[in-house]
Amino acid sequence: MPSSEITKKRKEFVVMIDPGHGGSDTGTPGTKRYKTTEKDIALDVSLALGKKLEKLPNVKVLYTRTKDTYPTLNQRAVMTNKQKADLFISIHCNAQPGKKGTAYGSETFVLGLSNNKTNLEVAKRENSVIFLEDNYEEVYEGFDPNSPESLISLIILQEEYLDQSIEIASYIQKEFKVTAKRKDRGVKQAGFWVLSKTYMPSVLVELGFLTHKKEEDFLNSKRGKKIMTESLYNAVKKYIDLHSKSITTITDNDIDTDNLEIEVDNTETKTPKIYKDITFKVQLSASSKKIATKPYNFKGLDQISREKSGKIFRYFYGETSDYEEIKRLQVIAKRKGYTDCYVVAFKNGKKVPLSEVLN
Repeated sequence: MPSSEITKKRKEFVVMIDPGHGGSDTGTPGTKRYKTTEKDIALDVSLALGKKLEKLPNVKVLYTRTKDTYPTLNQRAVMTNKQKADLFISIHCNAQPGKKGTAYGSETFVLGLSNNKTNLEVAKRENSVIFLEDNYEEVYEGFDPNSPESLISLIILQEEYLDQSIEIASYIQKEFKVTAKRKDRGVKQAGFWVLSKTYMPSVLVELGFLTHKKEEDFLNSKRGKKIMTESLYNAVKKYIDLHSKSITTITDNDIDTDNLEIEVDNTETKTPKIYKDITFKVQLSASSKKIATKPYNFKGLDQISREKSGKIFRYFYGETSDYEEIKRLQVIAKRKGYTDCYVVAFKNGKKVPLSEVLN
């Protein structure tokens, strides 16, 4: 009988880091007391973050740029999707319109609609770089950064990943507050084009305001960049630890492994971890179409439920208060082909951040 070697390893987790702006697009110049602008600080922090993340096992780091070049918003999204990244982080610095220079603090954006004028202005500023491109009307299919209608069409595309985007954004903001001792401006939603076209959990980070003198000094200093990098690293590492995927592989020198598919379940029986008044489900997908919750529509999975949110239908597998049990069901769903499925939590029928439940 041929001998087999069974090994368990984690799937490579791919992080795409996007240093905002670059090249002729300088981003905000801040108070203009420094030769450096937003594009320079974003690149420095991005490269430093990537260098730290690369040391983690089974983590692959990619960048939309590593030098003072300008990839278009479309090019950034295309390369990120092509590499099948598991997480997209776009790093920027903020600016306050006018000459006040009183706004300060760090904030992290996920894609969404906002009636808040300040959030809309940030999104317009970051989206407006498309006007630097000669054929922007063709490439961006008539998208207008100043049009609310254009923003609505973007949000539907990223709805499936919103919960996970909010999760990583909350980790980042907590680190900015605790580790970097920055003013926490919170997790916010706004219509950023680049976030809408990346098909994975995605966030846009505003490190701080270059129009605020003290904050500009901090972000231009080696110490400031180091602290902000450390904060981002801690947050991303926590997210990776919770979301990296385990797979089991079998290697056998005496078997034609190219044509053999064997799946081994060596998962240990875990002690139940019950959360009172909480219901966990595995979110499989989101769609604008209403689909019958029958096993034949979900690769043989039963216990399917459906929830409507706005114009989007979300589909879930399983329902339990046992976190260990829902993780087991998540593994089953992934084996069925739902590789991007994730656990969500509900309390009294309303969705709550998973990070809050588990902390």
